Amino acid sequence: MGRFMIGRIVVAAVCAVFCLLPQASHAQDVPGIEICTVEKTMERRTSCLQSNVDFLQKTITKLSLDNQRRLDAAYRQIDGLKAAVASLEKLVEEQKKAIEEVKKAAAPPAKNAAPAAKEGAK
Repeated sequence: MGRFMIGRIVVAAVCAVFCLLPQASHAQDVPGIEICTVEKTMERRTSCLQSNVDFLQKTITKLSLDNQRRLDAAYRQIDGLKAAVASLEKLVEEQKKAIEEVKKAAAPPAKNAAPAAKEGAK
C-alpha cells in the first residue's frame, strides 16, 4: 500500500509541475523570408515583399551591431596585447643591461693595465 501512495504522489507532483509551466502560444506570423510568388493579389504580394524587406533590414542591422561589438572587443584585446608586448620588451632591455653590467664587473683587467705591470717588473 505504501508503494501505491508514493506512486500517486509522484504522478500528482509531475502533473502539478506541468500545469505550472507557461503554455506555449503559437505565433500567427513568424518573421522570416516568405515565398511571395504564391500570393494571388498584388496587394498581398506587395505586403509579402515589404515584410521580407523589413525582415532583411532588421537582420542586417542586428548582425551589423553584433559584428561591431565583436570588432570593438577584438580591438580592445589587441591594445591590451600591444601594451603587454611593450612592457615585456622593456623588461628584456633592462635584463640585457643588467647582464652587460655584470659581465663588465666580472671581466678581467683591461689590456692597458698589463703593459704597466711589465714596466714595473723591469
